[in-house]
Amino acid sequence: MAPSFDWWSKESHRGTPVVVKMENPNWSMVELEGPSDEDFLIGGSPARRREKSRNKNAKQLTWVLLLKAHKAAGCLSSIAAAMVSLGSVVRGRIRSGRTDTDIDAANNENPAVKSRFYTCIKLFLWLSVLLLGFEVGAYFKGWHFGAPHLQLQFLVASTFGFKDIFDTLYSRWVLIRVEYLAPPLQFLSNMCVILFLIQSLDRLVLCLGCFWIRFKKIKPIPKQDPDADLESGVNGYFPMVLVQIPMCNEKEVYQQSIGAVCNLDWPKSKILIQVLDDSDDPTTQLLIKEEVQKWQQDGARIVYRHRVIRDGYKAGNLKSAMNCSYVKDYEFVTIFDADFQPTPDFLKRTVPHFRDNEELGLVQARWSFVNKDENLLTRLQNINLAFHFEVEQQVNGVFINFFGFNGTAGVWRIKALEDSGGWLERTTVEDMDIAVRAHLNGWKFIFLNDVECQCELPESYEAYRKQQHRWHSGPMQLFRLCLPDIIRAKISIWKKFNMIFLFFLLRKLILPFYSFTLFCIILPMTMFVPEAELPAWVVCYIPATMSFLNILPAPKSFPFIVPYLLFENTMSVTKFNAMISGLFQLGSAYEWVVTKKSGRSSEGDLVTLANKELKHQRGSSDSNLEEMKEEVRQQEQKAKKKKKHNRIYTKELSLAFLLLIAAARSLLSAQGIHFYFLLFQGISFLLVGLDLIGEQVQ
Repeated sequence: MAPSFDWWSKESHRGTPVVVKMENPNWSMVELEGPSDEDFLIGGSPARRREKSRNKNAKQLTWVLLLKAHKAAGCLSSIAAAMVSLGSVVRGRIRSGRTDTDIDAANNENPAVKSRFYTCIKLFLWLSVLLLGFEVGAYFKGWHFGAPHLQLQFLVASTFGFKDIFDTLYSRWVLIRVEYLAPPLQFLSNMCVILFLIQSLDRLVLCLGCFWIRFKKIKPIPKQDPDADLESGVNGYFPMVLVQIPMCNEKEVYQQSIGAVCNLDWPKSKILIQVLDDSDDPTTQLLIKEEVQKWQQDGARIVYRHRVIRDGYKAGNLKSAMNCSYVKDYEFVTIFDADFQPTPDFLKRTVPHFRDNEELGLVQARWSFVNKDENLLTRLQNINLAFHFEVEQQVNGVFINFFGFNGTAGVWRIKALEDSGGWLERTTVEDMDIAVRAHLNGWKFIFLNDVECQCELPESYEAYRKQQHRWHSGPMQLFRLCLPDIIRAKISIWKKFNMIFLFFLLRKLILPFYSFTLFCIILPMTMFVPEAELPAWVVCYIPATMSFLNILPAPKSFPFIVPYLLFENTMSVTKFNAMISGLFQLGSAYEWVVTKKSGRSSEGDLVTLANKELKHQRGSSDSNLEEMKEEVRQQEQKAKKKKKHNRIYTKELSLAFLLLIAAARSLLSAQGIHFYFLLFQGISFLLVGLDLIGEQVQ
């Protein structure tokens, strides 16, 4: 008989005790026993060991389940608190917000033109609500059809077996979907998918070109002068340069821009700075004029020009300045917008590229941003613009010698401007206009990716929205005007194809068209007409790959790849609306609003301004100007105390509800990835519609 091992089973604590502390004060502290010696028995009764093991496992499992339940309760309470907080924020936004319709009416904008697009979206929204109710009712009555595999044979065979009016109506609706709605919707979906693939291929080719440039270390290099003393300057090449700073009511940034331009490292006898002020605010005019006078006293060659009649906006301002008699003495002109702060060596790194290169008309520098990490909106803009400069403009500059002028931080050969017809006020993108005309006249462009000029990004969604509207309606105006000239131009067939199809149609028209149509209209419609489908690779994988490629020039922004993808689709509403306005010459196509600036400065610029302020404090200023500056400070302090308000964007909100309703409908057909895309895209539209991204408007 086997020896008994009952002496092992003493009632005492053995092993390592485990103490579990519950965060909830309603729970008490519990001590769990660690493994005792009985857990390591080799002999003994198998039945006894199994019973003890079963009891102990049940006890441990109970406590594990209690711990998991407590953790789940904590998560649920956190989610509930977050939802309550979000709900209160949304209620506050709606209560204090102003709709874009109200503000547009206050600005005397044509409400009929503004409401057409919104009316179409509302129509789709109410139709989707009606269809969702119809589909939910059908689902609970047993109509469980999976998309897109509809059992038509069963439907036709069972048509006469329906017992009530609802089933009869729904069967007719399904047949209408299959026979009349699905085929054209599927055709439109396929067309948009083809456009989507073409545009994605274009992005891929651009990225491969950028990779080749990096791999081969291709970089524009100015020609060296063998007789020049390198210590005396850059190749000893110092032509006459005219620097222009166009501005309009931008008192937040005028000091930074004027100070940075006046500190450019260039012989004073070879440079003249024009401050082109279109401000209609007398206080701003006097402040800018005083700043110019201060720099004149320090020996800077700077003049102040003000237009009483602001015709043609920025293009009219530049055209007026180029008509001055002394401009004929200058060979090059450099343009900086009011928020741009060039480094002192900017001219020494750009102008030498014109030496012994008579075909070169433009040298464009890259933008960098002093506030790219200010908020989520500026981070997403930085991703977009980093791709635009480093990939689009650099690749086109290296392989084609053409890209769209950015309107600032560039140096033009004045002869190229005059040969191309000068500045014209016919569109809101005068910079792209002059670039296209110069290219048609045979002038070449160079983009310098390693020469940066700091500026600001719009920090509020309202400012960014206005900027994007101008940037996407102007190219369509220009395309209508330039198409005959492009066809008649004496340039190669490849250059004509590049300008018409790639530059204008694919990147300016097709991109906003398919982004809005495919992801904001067709995708929700396929949820209500499941017989027409969009494959998962169109909804998820290809957009994710393109977003990954877009974010490569800004690797620090990889954590924002998903918000970037959603936000770009959200902005497609504004871009599509602007594209339609420009293409058909609607009222808002000529809308020009100066982008709101916050007046942020770079580190080096702050040092320069501080030294300048100390220098000016030794002298005396005009008493009226001092009083005016004090009045401006008081106004700014009052403005800070004012409660900021947000705008409620009706089109974005309507599309948010449309996408969320479509997401709910997708659950009835087990759509999978489509549900998640529609859900998160709808939330993205909701956040933008309630102005929960970026800064609020003052």
